[in-house]
Amino acid sequence: MSWANPDALWLLALIPVAIAALGWHSARRRRATESFGNDATLEPLIAGRARWWRTTRAVLALLGISLAIVAFAGPQYGSRTRVLRKRGIDIVIALDFSKSMLAKDVHPSRIKRAKAELDVLLNDLDGDRVGLVAFAGDAMAFPMTVDYSAIRLFLRDLGPMDMPVGGTAIGKSLISAKRLIESSTVGRGDQADAAPRSRVVILLTDGEDHEGDPIAAAEELEEAGIEVYAVGIGSSSGEPIPSYTADGTFIGHVKDADGRLVMTALTADNEATLQEIASITGGQYVRAEEGTVGVRQIRRELAKLQASEQKARRVTVHENRFALVLLPAFLLLVLEGILPEAWILRRRRREA
Repeated sequence: MSWANPDALWLLALIPVAIAALGWHSARRRRATESFGNDATLEPLIAGRARWWRTTRAVLALLGISLAIVAFAGPQYGSRTRVLRKRGIDIVIALDFSKSMLAKDVHPSRIKRAKAELDVLLNDLDGDRVGLVAFAGDAMAFPMTVDYSAIRLFLRDLGPMDMPVGGTAIGKSLISAKRLIESSTVGRGDQADAAPRSRVVILLTDGEDHEGDPIAAAEELEEAGIEVYAVGIGSSSGEPIPSYTADGTFIGHVKDADGRLVMTALTADNEATLQEIASITGGQYVRAEEGTVGVRQIRRELAKLQASEQKARRVTVHENRFALVLLPAFLLLVLEGILPEAWILRRRRREA
């Protein structure tokens, strides 16, 4: 036997107080009655057995209230295993759309390969809410949804040339991802019968952060309970950055003011930053395998999270038995309400 609200049982301490109050009131009533005369004088004036009926009604009321308090405390007896509804996990994909992602050290390019692998990732999801943060020097957010076709459409139509601000701001992307996840849970009223969702950010970038403080951003995500799985894309040796016109025509490679090629590389320092971000948040850093952008490894990690999430859905639930106590409490109170104050005895006067 267990109780859902054991503190409510303290209300039973009021029952002895109520009994004492009723006893005092009865004694006071009796003294007031006796002040009119003795029993022989009063008997002709008293109709029925009012004292016994009042006592019966008081007992019924006290029993009904006591049982109602016990029902409010929520008696629980027996248990069963319950599988909660499938909820999945919350995922925000933070994808680097800086111009360095146009580099071709991953075929056909870093950004195109990332989009292709993300498309495969979306095929593996079922019931997981997904949001998207596209970032370069600033971040653009796409709301959380389970409509994966909408995410695919957004990824397909957006490219590095569409980003209004150049550069790479990993810190801003992480903060945008955090806000996106938090805004999707405000007001949803996730039911009490379900544990909080796992919350994950998949960060895909070549790691060349040009502004902001990604480590401070990672600490904010850690405080919010959001894990970051960081994927480092690109070669360590360096790759020139292609340059395109607005209509997508290739016009050469990006050069600096001295006419030298601008190279992009996933340096040791960049990797160290991504590893620290993942470590702070309890996530994982993945170094993209040759010819890929690392989403395949992330898919395996997400599968583990999803399996853990489903395992957490199976819980032991105690059976509530308050109805077995509440019903007699209701019946006793109804019976108390319909009983009379006294049983009136009608006597016919016989003519002599």
